[in-house]
Amino acid sequence: MNDLVKKPVLKLEKVVRSFSQGPEKLEILKEVDLTIHQGEIVALVGPSGAGKSTLLQIAGLLEKPDSGSVAIGEKRSTDLSDLARTGMRRNHVGFVYQYHHLLPEFSALENVIIPQMISGLSRKEAEVRARELLRCLGLEARAEHRPARLSGGEQQRVAIARALANVPDVLLADEPTGNLDPQTAANVFGMLVTLVRETGLAALIATHNPELAKQMDRVVTLRDGHLVEMDRETLS
Repeated sequence: MNDLVKKPVLKLEKVVRSFSQGPEKLEILKEVDLTIHQGEIVALVGPSGAGKSTLLQIAGLLEKPDSGSVAIGEKRSTDLSDLARTGMRRNHVGFVYQYHHLLPEFSALENVIIPQMISGLSRKEAEVRARELLRCLGLEARAEHRPARLSGGEQQRVAIARALANVPDVLLADEPTGNLDPQTAANVFGMLVTLVRETGLAALIATHNPELAKQMDRVVTLRDGHLVEMDRETLS
């Protein structure tokens, strides 16, 4: 990254999260620190059950940590009301999940329009951006199709467009290509990276795919609740 894209966008400081399981207390995250800068893509790797999804939920303001803080830009979420957190999440965070979760009764275009209208844009304004995003993802000709008429890769590309519709500052993705075959996964991931680079987002992407992780700027993993940096060349 050059000096023009080093603004911190997502910052977690000493984040702790635990769960009770009967008489036992399971410590999932232990004073996790993570800073992601504008235009930076960070891979989050590790085995199932290590806490990756919990970390993403907390980073995306869907879940509160037991202690520690989460900031997007210069705004900390720690002391916000639930309503304010919802607004912050809606306006500043985009999510992509392993399964696309598209609304089946609406077209690809409408699935990208709806979140923008919820945020206050007019139908006309929302449609302009939705069509542009779908065009960038190679879906211009499929815009009027409902999810059932789209392939798995096309559905996931619509999900990416939806995540970027409200021009978020942070993109969080949990195994975004996990349900796709290797070639489709590579194509979808390539488009995702291109859009992130072009828009200057900060992105945290959980993946089990070492080849995809190697293409990101940094790789981190959770070990016994602690977040540690990894050497991309050691991934296999």
